[in-house]
Amino acid sequence: MTQALEHHNGLGDAANLTLTFDREVQDLRLDAAYSGAMQAAAARFEPRTGRFDVSFEIVNEASGNPTRLRFTGTAVETIDAAVLTRNIDRNELLKSSDIVIERRTKAEIGNDAASREQSLGMQVRRSMRAGQPLRSADLVKPDLVQRDQSVTVIYDTPGLYLTTRGKALDNGTEGDVVSVLNLQSKRTLTGTVTGRGQVTIQVATPTPAEDVTSSITPAQTGAPLAAARLASQLASRTASQLTSQLAAQIPSQPTTQVASQVTAAVTPKAE
Repeated sequence: MTQALEHHNGLGDAANLTLTFDREVQDLRLDAAYSGAMQAAAARFEPRTGRFDVSFEIVNEASGNPTRLRFTGTAVETIDAAVLTRNIDRNELLKSSDIVIERRTKAEIGNDAASREQSLGMQVRRSMRAGQPLRSADLVKPDLVQRDQSVTVIYDTPGLYLTTRGKALDNGTEGDVVSVLNLQSKRTLTGTVTGRGQVTIQVATPTPAEDVTSSITPAQTGAPLAAARLASQLASRTASQLTSQLAAQIPSQPTTQVASQVTAAVTPKAE
């Protein structure tokens, strides 16, 4: 009977169906000529009322006319559900002793039934009573950081790892972004919950300065760059005037070296 109704109008597997008949099912005795197997001829199910109407036929080898049997009643689909054994407060962690598996109607739970494995170690979003089935929507990851809790603040950047103490200003589970008060600097910071009582702050890595290439040797880099900048700004002045000014600003180089750099900077290149 359940196989005839399986997957009709939203019903699930035959193993999960419980049938209640309108009339008591009694033993039926048939002539030996009815040797064929009983086969479903028609099956109907109304999801709104849970009513079913199933007809079977058994072939008569002698006459060729089958005998029809009709059964009516209600069908209920049941599923395994994780059910609470005691009252649970909001945000309380679920332990193994808090949950038992029971068969409950799918209409009561819907398609969101939570398994035992899924429920253990989780928190409930709201207070729940003993005997209530758990749904996935009822569960949340446990808070690893509680508001006003003393936490370890981790400053993490490539090549640097520092820790200090702070006070959480928000609740948060793993991966949540929360605000933390640095107890030393009294500054409010924003970080990510990375463990129980831990908040990590990612410190931005400074962008490396742009590399400026030059044909001058490394030992002479500072002076030639200064000379080139001044030369471009004062291109309208004579080489001798520039040489005097640069020699005064870069005393570490001989005047002859400065003069040669200035001359190269202000002398137009051949086309």
